[in-house]
Amino acid sequence: MRSYTLLAAAKINLYLEIVGSRPDGFHELIMVMQSVSLCDRITVRSIGVDEIRVRCDHPLVPADETNLAYKAAALVMAQFPGAMAKLGGVEITIEKQIPVGAGLAGGSSNAAAVLVGLDLLWNLGLTQSELQELGAELGSDIPFCVSGGTAIATGRGEQLDALPGIDNLHLVIAKYESEFVSTPWAYKTYRAEYGDTYVTDAKGWQERQAQVRSGEMVRAVARRDAIALGQHLCNDFEKIVLEAHPKTADLKATMADLGGLGTLMSGSGPSVFTLAGSEAEAKELAAKLRAALPDPDLGVWTAQFVSSGVQLIS
Repeated sequence: MRSYTLLAAAKINLYLEIVGSRPDGFHELIMVMQSVSLCDRITVRSIGVDEIRVRCDHPLVPADETNLAYKAAALVMAQFPGAMAKLGGVEITIEKQIPVGAGLAGGSSNAAAVLVGLDLLWNLGLTQSELQELGAELGSDIPFCVSGGTAIATGRGEQLDALPGIDNLHLVIAKYESEFVSTPWAYKTYRAEYGDTYVTDAKGWQERQAQVRSGEMVRAVARRDAIALGQHLCNDFEKIVLEAHPKTADLKATMADLGGLGTLMSGSGPSVFTLAGSEAEAKELAAKLRAALPDPDLGVWTAQFVSSGVQLIS
C-alpha cells in the first residue's frame, strides 16, 4: 500500500489583535503568524477498505471523528468520492511532538498535513490555494498551517498575506502539561471584558488592518530585525488568560526575567515562548528555565523559525 510521511509544523503568534465581532459569530482578527520547527510526524497510508482510521501515540488526542485530522480526510473524501472508490480508505498515524491544547495549532497542523498527504496519495493535483480553501472549512488556523512561513492573517485568520521569511531566529517554548485554555472560553471572556473597545464596521476593520500593516511589528519582520520584533510582540488574549491562569502568568514572568529578545503567550495559550538570537542562546535559556522552575509538569522545547508549514519527508 502506498503511503506518505509529512512533518506538520507548529505555529506561534508574534502579534494577535482581536478587532471586533463578525456577523458570522467569529471574531475579526489581525495576526502575524510564524511556523516553527517543533513538528508532529503524520503518515497517511492507503488501506483496502472504505474507511478512515486514526492512530496517535498521545493519550489525549482522540482517534475518532472528533479529531481534526479525521475531519480533514472526511472532507477530502466528500469532495472527491471517486478517489475513495478507486483507491480505498486511509489510515492516518500521528506521532506527537507539539504539546496538546497549547495555542500552537497542533490539531490544525495535523489536519493541514492530511490535506497535503491525501492530495499526493490520491493524485488530486490540488493547488496550495485549493488546499487552503478546504482547510478553511474546518478551522481558521488550517490555511496558514498548509503554507506556513511568516504571514499576516486577517478575517477570522483564514485570509493570508505572506511576509518575508525570518531566518536564524530561535526560541524556547514552555507549557505546563496540566494547564489548558478553552479557546471558546477565551473569546467569550475577552468579548465580555473588552467588547466595548471593538471596531464595529468593515471600514473600521480595514483601517485597523492598514495601521498594523504599516506598524512596528510588520516593519520589524520586513527588516528581519530580531531585536525590534521581540520588542513589539503582542497578544490580546494575555489580558484575560494570564489573570485566570496564574501558573502561566508566573511562567511568562520567569521566562521574561531570564533574558532573551522577547516573551509572549501564543494564541489563546497557555504555551509561552521566548525569542533567542541563536541555537546556543535558546538552549541556555531553556536550561535556565528548567533550573528556575524544576517542575516535572513543565514541558520545555527549543525550536527555530521555519519557512514551511507542511514538509514531505518520504
